[in-house]
Amino acid sequence: MALRDTLRPLLGAALGLGLAGALLLPRLPAFAEEAPRRLPEAAAPAAEAPGSRVAVFAGGCFWGVQGVFQHVRGVTNAVSGYAGGTREDAEYRSVSGGGTGHAEAVAVTYDPAAIRYDELLRIFFSVALDPTQVDRQGPDSGPQYRSALFPQDAEQARVARAYIAQLDAARAYMRPVATRVEPGAAFYPAEGYHQDFMALHPTHPYIAANDAPKLEALRGLFPERTTARPVLVNRPPA
Repeated sequence: MALRDTLRPLLGAALGLGLAGALLLPRLPAFAEEAPRRLPEAAAPAAEAPGSRVAVFAGGCFWGVQGVFQHVRGVTNAVSGYAGGTREDAEYRSVSGGGTGHAEAVAVTYDPAAIRYDELLRIFFSVALDPTQVDRQGPDSGPQYRSALFPQDAEQARVARAYIAQLDAARAYMRPVATRVEPGAAFYPAEGYHQDFMALHPTHPYIAANDAPKLEALRGLFPERTTARPVLVNRPPA
């Protein structure tokens, strides 16, 4: 994204390219220590009433998290936005400063008859991020890129905490899961130009380096959960 990759100017300087030349360098790939993997099912499945529901996930740049969930069967909408701060600070320039309390997040609307909250969690932890990173995800650093779950009710909070505990008990990763559970946070949609970014700009250097591999991991690890056509913002699936 526009304000990211602080290492690129340094690399450009080292190569004698200057700032203008540095901007022409490829986006740096994600620095993920933990590779995608098909994690186990939740031992404590969600008990959800019928009807459309919303879950909010934060895992670094919202472009990639949105792009993954837009290809998950049972998801009817996925909106990039901000969670954890106030309405007044819910805009990109403020959030990018790292002091608003917001995290870049994605609100996922889903049908629990097709996919439950715990199943969305499984996909999120398996392919959408490295959940062991603290206040960082790939080349993006700061609390606005933290890994967090924003439960919309007590059941989601219970399931989220139980699944994180399950992953840690099983030592699914080399380090403990750093994903925070933050109940009670409001979600605010991001600016229009951030919506559907992966779907609209699949060859963007940042997408190609950092987010396209997440979508490939989804297709490879969860083919039964993957749809070929993304669900775009405010547009129902075909």
